[in-house]
Amino acid sequence: MTSPLQQKLKITGPSVVTANRTWDGVVVYRTAARGWSVELTDASIVRNSDEAKALLAEAVADDVGAIGPYIAPVQVDEAGKILPGNLREQIRRDGVTIGLPV
Repeated sequence: MTSPLQQKLKITGPSVVTANRTWDGVVVYRTAARGWSVELTDASIVRNSDEAKALLAEAVADDVGAIGPYIAPVQVDEAGKILPGNLREQIRRDGVTIGLPV
């Protein structure tokens, strides 16, 4: 398997680095302050391959705080609100897409 750092990154819009927190598996996002946050709104947004590679390399090096970091697309609406850029990330943030019996 190829390391995320060795893969050719194709960034087509705003993106973030996401992973799972080491001790409980919660979805986290890499912040500009070089930390992790459970809030997508705190994520550092990258817009080109060089920025994405740098942020991903930094996240991979922090294997104590989170595991399995990768680049994920996001959408930024006119008001500046950050939203998941695809269904996978929406599910990771919100949970299942169907109503569950109570």
